Amino acid sequence: MREQRTPSILPALTHPQASLSPAERSLRARLAAYAMHARYDARRTSANGRAAFLARFEREVDPDGRLDPEERRRRAQHARSAYFTRLALASAAARRAKRASRTGGDSA
Repeated sequence: MREQRTPSILPALTHPQASLSPAERSLRARLAAYAMHARYDARRTSANGRAAFLARFEREVDPDGRLDPEERRRRAQHARSAYFTRLALASAAARRAKRASRTGGDSA
């Protein structure tokens, strides 16, 4: 989408060196994201990133490129599922640890 950029709708900073607070930077970034998604199809703007992300799993399961493409794709989908399940497990453990630290005890 970089080659199709249009003028920014973000308010201009009065000083190029003006510093923004973290909350203001977050709001500016959110505004820019909403504006971009209002103009363009999200599937199109993220296609290259999604392709690279999925290619990572294909390289992981078949680093030498010897598998049949359909088998590589099937295994890559399983590797992707394992990746997201690992993230969910880590997230649940972090939430449990945070609850335990707030209550002063260990809740299973």
